[in-house]
Amino acid sequence: MVKVLFVCTGNICRSPTAEGVFRHLAGRAGLSGLVAAESAGTHAYHVGEPPDPRTQRAALARGIDLSGLRARKVTAGDFARFDHILAMDHGHLEQLRRIAPPGAGAALRLFLDDAPGLAGRSVPDPYYGGPDGFGEVLDLCEAGARGLLDRLARENRLVARESAG
Repeated sequence: MVKVLFVCTGNICRSPTAEGVFRHLAGRAGLSGLVAAESAGTHAYHVGEPPDPRTQRAALARGIDLSGLRARKVTAGDFARFDHILAMDHGHLEQLRRIAPPGAGAALRLFLDDAPGLAGRSVPDPYYGGPDGFGEVLDLCEAGARGLLDRLARENRLVARESAG
């Protein structure tokens, strides 16, 4: 099982969107039992809260239910528990590098580094913008999740299992 953690600031917009999109696409690709995903924030602003209602509405419009997710903060244990920790932006990546325990096993990188044509780009924070920002985040998360799933399947020789339905 390949374990992935998506990280943004408060874990109520970008990282839960990435988690939900990744799980959704993994399920459609027949990889659900071979990959696992969670999300967390660099800060504890919203611990225990569900994703932002605008995030949930935008995701649900694309058939992705985020209502069961709850915000949490990144912990030192995450660096041993996950194979890949993916930051939504450059600031998060730097924070993760600063808090990573010595000898941490998780690979740290930007989430969009696996998306064709988007390497090095950040997923913008939609929190203070209008409703279009949440759609843009979903578009970017879909591109990032597809690229990530492709890379993980290649590197780990994951073979899709037949999906039920």
